[in-house]
Amino acid sequence: MRRGGVLLAIALALPAVLSPHHAWAQADDRIVFPASVQQGAMVIGKVPPGSRVEYAGRTLRSTGYGTVVFGVGRDQATPVQVTVVRPDGSRSVAAIAVTARDWPVQRVDGVPPKTVDPPPQIAERIRREQAQVTAARERDDDRADFARPFTWPVQGRISGRFGNQRVYNGKPGSPHSGMDIAAPTGTPVKAPAAGVVTFAAPDLYLTGGTLLLDHGFGISSNFLHLSRIDVKVGDRVAQGDVVGAVGATGRATGPHLHWGMNWFGVRIDPLLVLERTQ
Repeated sequence: MRRGGVLLAIALALPAVLSPHHAWAQADDRIVFPASVQQGAMVIGKVPPGSRVEYAGRTLRSTGYGTVVFGVGRDQATPVQVTVVRPDGSRSVAAIAVTARDWPVQRVDGVPPKTVDPPPQIAERIRREQAQVTAARERDDDRADFARPFTWPVQGRISGRFGNQRVYNGKPGSPHSGMDIAAPTGTPVKAPAAGVVTFAAPDLYLTGGTLLLDHGFGISSNFLHLSRIDVKVGDRVAQGDVVGAVGATGRATGPHLHWGMNWFGVRIDPLLVLERTQ
């Protein structure tokens, strides 16, 4: 099946929460979004081709078939609204309910103290490195790699879940931004979906070997604590290509892969992405 057909099939499989032209209208005229999503979800919808779509202060990129995507953050507590202006100028608003999730507290002990409470000069390095990563996440390529089913980048036990409140060596930290998968050092890490490498650094202070893979339309994956990086910025990789190896670099207590996902600056849950596309 061609990519366009895949995108259209995904969008039309979603429940229609806003369909102003009724059942006899052409499929391309429908506005289709899920009725509800969980916190941390990646949301794919369908709008009439050529429409302008706005969400959370952004104008969303759309495929030629009218497929759009966005992310719902961990702490989103109220329904989200998507504004659609059709090519004829008519305007509709789709409301999507957000289901709250339980966020357990996860205690992580044995972390190097200098990574939990760094001195000023190290704190400045961390800010500088994180700003580089943040900038890479702002890429907005016209590629719909995100629309195909994702696969696990490595097989192993889930040792840390997205959204859990982290306590490092007894000190509260930020909520966990991705999913940790325990695996031996050197285990190959494979691209969960096709994309373009937008950031690659072997030794960031907190995240060690760090790699970002852009899947288009603002959706990206990040792989942290890598022992090895096998690709470089600008490389185009296919799903299943080896991009690096599991490690324990940066702020880590043992070998594992941290797999995070973003829609621009909004963190989304990779496990939900796997569940919705499998």
